[in-house]
Amino acid sequence: MKLVIVLAALCAVALARPDVETVRQDSEVLPEHFHFGYETSDGSKHDAEGQLKNVGSDQESLVVHGSYQFVGKDGQTYTVNYVADEKGYQPQGAHIPSAA
Repeated sequence: MKLVIVLAALCAVALARPDVETVRQDSEVLPEHFHFGYETSDGSKHDAEGQLKNVGSDQESLVVHGSYQFVGKDGQTYTVNYVADEKGYQPQGAHIPSAA
């Protein structure tokens, strides 16, 4: 259920600006894995895939790998690659400070 809400929210964000068109949108949601992607005419895009790990056990968890890109107000394109798993959300990007 959470996955459906997240996908719906992402689509709503992609479609929220009337001057921006969705140029690509795809998704596949199955019981133990999913993937989705979209790209808009303003240069924004988001792709992700998730997989259930340890299905049926007490340690069942969802692992998501993804990447999103957007053009900032400064005109620069920013890209974030991330993993979200039992260790939390772990973003990486040239503009994101790293822990010392």
